[in-house]
Amino acid sequence: EVRLVESGGGVVASGGSLRLSCTASGFSFPDTPMTWARQVPGKGLEWIAQINPIGSSTDYPDSVQGRFTISRDNAKDTLYLQMNSLRPEDTALYICVKGFSIGGVRGQGTQVTVSS
Repeated sequence: EVRLVESGGGVVASGGSLRLSCTASGFSFPDTPMTWARQVPGKGLEWIAQINPIGSSTDYPDSVQGRFTISRDNAKDTLYLQMNSLRPEDTALYICVKGFSIGGVRGQGTQVTVSS
């Protein structure tokens, strides 16, 4: 069974930082591209970071480019998202997704709240 478990969310002041983790099981993590996405109530799922299987290539939308960094530790089957310079508009449920499509298998998410 594919399982993705996110952690590391919380409440942070504007300008602060958080590091999210996603622990994967049930599939070959080192061979799988991964995506971080986020969801705000009433809005669709938004992809915010992608990484290829060996971690040599990443991609971000303009909304987080330069502030967020996706990385992975294939020895630990774990995906990370370092978030810096957080803004109130970054408040969302952050979700780990298997593959490059946000329609793929996903975890339950971890809530990030940025206070102004």
